[in-house]
Amino acid sequence: MPRVRLPSLSFMKRLFNQFSRENSVRGASLILIITLAISNILGLLRDRFLAKNISTYYLDTYYASFRIPDLIFNFLILGAITSAFIPVFSDFLANKEEKKAWRITNELVNLAVVTMIGFGVLLYFLMPYLIPLLVPGFAQDRLNETIKYSRLLMVTPVFFSISYIMGGVLNSYRRFFAYSLAPLFYNTSIIVGALWVAPRYGVLGVVYSVIVGSFLHLLIQVIPVVRMGYRYKAIISFKDTAIKKILTLMIPRTISMGANQVMLVVYTAIASALTAGSISAFTYANNIETVPVVVLGTSFATAVFPTLASKISSGDKSAFAFYLNRSVRTIGYVLIPTSILMILLRAHIVRLILGSGKFNWQDTRMTALALGFFAFSILAQGLIPLLAKAFYALKDTKTPMYISIATVATSSLIAYPLSQQFSVAGLALAFSIGSYFNAIALIYYLKKIYSEIFDTSFIASFFRTLSISVVAGGFVWAGLHLFSSMVDMTRFWGVLTQAILSSVIGLAIFLLLSRLFDQEELRWAVTRRINEKDV
Repeated sequence: MPRVRLPSLSFMKRLFNQFSRENSVRGASLILIITLAISNILGLLRDRFLAKNISTYYLDTYYASFRIPDLIFNFLILGAITSAFIPVFSDFLANKEEKKAWRITNELVNLAVVTMIGFGVLLYFLMPYLIPLLVPGFAQDRLNETIKYSRLLMVTPVFFSISYIMGGVLNSYRRFFAYSLAPLFYNTSIIVGALWVAPRYGVLGVVYSVIVGSFLHLLIQVIPVVRMGYRYKAIISFKDTAIKKILTLMIPRTISMGANQVMLVVYTAIASALTAGSISAFTYANNIETVPVVVLGTSFATAVFPTLASKISSGDKSAFAFYLNRSVRTIGYVLIPTSILMILLRAHIVRLILGSGKFNWQDTRMTALALGFFAFSILAQGLIPLLAKAFYALKDTKTPMYISIATVATSSLIAYPLSQQFSVAGLALAFSIGSYFNAIALIYYLKKIYSEIFDTSFIASFFRTLSISVVAGGFVWAGLHLFSSMVDMTRFWGVLTQAILSSVIGLAIFLLLSRLFDQEELRWAVTRRINEKDV
């Protein structure tokens, strides 16, 4: 019998050292890009295995059960960490006050845990009254299941609260390795549940896998933070000026994030009264179209934000306008053709990612239609993070908050009539309309601050990009019809071959036309560098 070699102690020591090692800017960027791509792939695999082993009828209860736990976590905790805790913690580090930094970490951990446990206990008893409001279209048996799953999932905000605080510490110390691995462990746990637990225990098995995944999300980040010197202490003080500062700074961001969660709650309530599987179709389509938004849009906004902030800090308004204009044009250049391609290949994408097992043709058609309407807003969704960060660079967090609230109100008001006309695809359309409302409002108010922002070059660039994207899309459409007779469209490999060949033709035409029209954005998209002498 062959011997099984266990990892040596030296290997494990090197691994843990990597967890707590400081990363350079370039190294951090590489780690985040790679893990972001892997995380999105795992997310799609997660959805595929869930669709394969659980019918959308039962998955509706699974996705609906996340709404209240997610609302509580996003509203009370996530905004505080992303917008308030990291700056405060970083200030302590900059002033060589590490003991105070660890103290505020413990105070926030304890405050978050007590708050989440308190809400968990309260909501345990309120779930039978809240869930019927969340999913009024569910029959009693599905209501009972959703109540049970929601009660169980209230455990996850406790783990996530600690985990995200630990992630904030790692960010402040520029230790990105463990931070970037956390979502991979979370998604992997759900995939394991979907593959091996769901066939026997159904949705309940996946819910337990989510809880395990949230614990792993925490564990992978606690290890390096402890190695860096953190020691838990049971302390809470509302009189601490740092805690007061965190609570003050978090309010605008918390309201914005809470508003978006409220919109999802409204959409879930509307979808529950539509065809069975509508909640799942909406969630699947949203998850798919989010991939290019995050990878191509949000990542670019994150990369350029320090530059925008530094130009404002130095009083260089023309440079701020220059970088913002170029960034918007580059994101548009990448996301406009992506949007058109996703609209054309919506059915192929859904069939390739989800089309197996219990995910039937009716589920495919419903999800593909929703994806098409979602894809319409990819450009707006990709621009919103950049435009919002431009306001943050200007030290203005209130304007994006007000626009976010108005967006949620608009999207929610039009969601019901559109859902009656287009079913679940109408919800996707309402979401897309709201996204463009949000992006246009952000552009309008930025333009009021700096008139040189979004000049005629911005409009001309978008028009050229849209024009060549439409032409390239025409070639994709022609390729789909050409190759449909050459491959077996009833098989996975046939659908994949048709989609790839058509996409390659479209991409080639797009790049060729970009060169012919001398699109500067092509160079910027590839290098992400801007010549300072052009400013």
